[in-house]
Amino acid sequence: MSETDHKTRIIAVSNQKGGVGKTTTTVNLAAGLAEAGKRTLVIDLDPQGNASSALNMRANNLESTIYKVILDETDMDDCIEPSEIKNLFLVPATLDLAGAEIELVPAMARETRLKRAIDAIADQYDFIFIDCPPSLGLLTLNALIAAKEVLLPIQCEYFALEGVGQLLRTIEKVKKSMNPDLEVSTIVCTMFDSRTKLSQEVVDSVREYFGDKVCKTVVPRNTKLAEAPSVGKPIITYDPAGRGD
Repeated sequence: MSETDHKTRIIAVSNQKGGVGKTTTTVNLAAGLAEAGKRTLVIDLDPQGNASSALNMRANNLESTIYKVILDETDMDDCIEPSEIKNLFLVPATLDLAGAEIELVPAMARETRLKRAIDAIADQYDFIFIDCPPSLGLLTLNALIAAKEVLLPIQCEYFALEGVGQLLRTIEKVKKSMNPDLEVSTIVCTMFDSRTKLSQEVVDSVREYFGDKVCKTVVPRNTKLAEAPSVGKPIITYDPAGRGD
């Protein structure tokens, strides 16, 4: 393992189920690390571009994006934008990325394009987060091959574990064939509602299944947390004293 591998934590935030708080987790965890003095990069790999808008990078102002990196093999350094938070940087996404799954099919070395781009800049950062799309297509496969860890957000709702098994099987296949270092390192329980018995039952089930990989802190349902992306801010600057922080 190289010195870069030891220094830089490259984390894919993934769950094929949408609406689980994946982007919210990515942006706010990255912002917190940046405020703690860690150079942190967020790579928005979701065509919806929610991580980009949550960090106040609007699609109509963007020319160099992750699409350019993956499809045109543009240097990632040329596509990195500073955010409004010191030490926090972003490779943004736009809807152009929606066509990437199809455009990548005939491409040479299509599964490793993101890995090569990240390897070229990884030593500049302490943490790199890849915000994956809610699917198990070629974009997510690129993320799993590029990452060393997977952070899995699971919402505290009915059917919370639905689809997680398929993601875990995909991770295991990637580990066996292309990325032996890949591990599910962290599980975050999101959208916890203390008023319902179901939320606690889901947390208990997740802890029973994943053990000490599950974070002790659960992320509650919180209006401010949901509002923050609409103003292009992470929760630590939008509502620093809030329960979602």
